[in-house]
Amino acid sequence: MAAAIEIEDVKTAPADFRFPTTNQTRHCFTRYIEFHKCLAAKGEDSGECENFARYYRSLCPGEWIEKWNEQRLNGTFPGPL
Repeated sequence: MAAAIEIEDVKTAPADFRFPTTNQTRHCFTRYIEFHKCLAAKGEDSGECENFARYYRSLCPGEWIEKWNEQRLNGTFPGPL
């Protein structure tokens, strides 16, 4: 029997005046960048970046996140990190 997978409590990101339209692509991308900038500034052990992580995970499709993570590892990510 397969082990049960625990799903964290997922909540959507709060409204952000920078992204007034229903298309949340830019909001997703910005939150992803904010999370990684926060990690770079505060360190991976800091819990201060977790809100950004929750936000981008609730906004971004998993395929995009996987692609961006791979691009970051390869040094080809198109955003400002």
